[in-house]
Amino acid sequence: MNYIGSKSKLSLWIQEEVKRVVGNDLSQKIFCDIFAGTGIVGRTFKKEVKKVIANDLEHYSYVLNKNYIENHQEIKHKKDYIEELNDLPLRDDGFIYKNYCKGSGSERQYFSDENGKKIDTVRLKIREWMRSGKIDTNLYYFLLASLLESADKVANTASVYGAFLKHIKKSAQKELVLEPAYFTTNDNVHQVFNKDSNELIKEIKGDILYLDPPYNHRQYSANYHILNTISLYKKFIPKGKTGLPNYNRSSYSKKGEVYNAFEELIKNADFKYIFLSYNNEGLMSEDGVKAIMLKYGKYTLTKKEYQRFKADKTDARNHKASKTFEYLHILEK
Repeated sequence: MNYIGSKSKLSLWIQEEVKRVVGNDLSQKIFCDIFAGTGIVGRTFKKEVKKVIANDLEHYSYVLNKNYIENHQEIKHKKDYIEELNDLPLRDDGFIYKNYCKGSGSERQYFSDENGKKIDTVRLKIREWMRSGKIDTNLYYFLLASLLESADKVANTASVYGAFLKHIKKSAQKELVLEPAYFTTNDNVHQVFNKDSNELIKEIKGDILYLDPPYNHRQYSANYHILNTISLYKKFIPKGKTGLPNYNRSSYSKKGEVYNAFEELIKNADFKYIFLSYNNEGLMSEDGVKAIMLKYGKYTLTKKEYQRFKADKTDARNHKASKTFEYLHILEK
């Protein structure tokens, strides 16, 4: 999934830095990724540590992490369920088709008509199976994660869902084929939450806390609202041209609140090692982060240059720089 702030290109570097500070043997450590997003960093550590705790306030992230992190044993016959879902006759009375496809009269074009109908068909069948007891929780989140990722591949957007494109782009014209979302198996039990990070931090403890909060004013709930709509699948009245629901607004995306929220999180963290990923364009300055962390223990900083995320080839946000710096702020509390 092409995702703002994704650490897919930085996860191995983060792993190296964690081992440099904590030690190479992490087998008895509890690792928490409390702003997990698509779960890339948690996935990187899943086989390395005793337990991964993953959390995100966005429901689509919760679904992805329930599959990629919490699912840890092989699921029987999962491919058979994928095949059955792919073969279902399409229905045209679902929420996505009615509200986010042009053919329904909604004037929104997030998906082609056929793909919108398929999203509804598959989503409703997964819900039906779960309610009837045909599938268990692990299989439910596997199938739902598979739908989210497969739908994202044919979305008619410039990677994020803040707006749809006027014309159906080539990748969005392809037929949606449900593909399995694979996950890493191991013997350890992991835990996934869907809570406000500053509240959850008071309820958990461990060894390594990894923080990757939003950097700026962009709200993930708005940029990925369609994925939340598919995962939650609750009816509401979509607002405006883009069909937004009411959505979460993070304190980490508000200049007047971010420092207080960050210090509260650090203060309440019952973890010895804290690693904060942040870039040089974030609302918090390098010195501001350092000043807070120094109150609570030994502080160090490392950084790495990497390619900027672009929503599309033209990069609608018109940044001149093609690269940016990722800061990894490190606290031994």
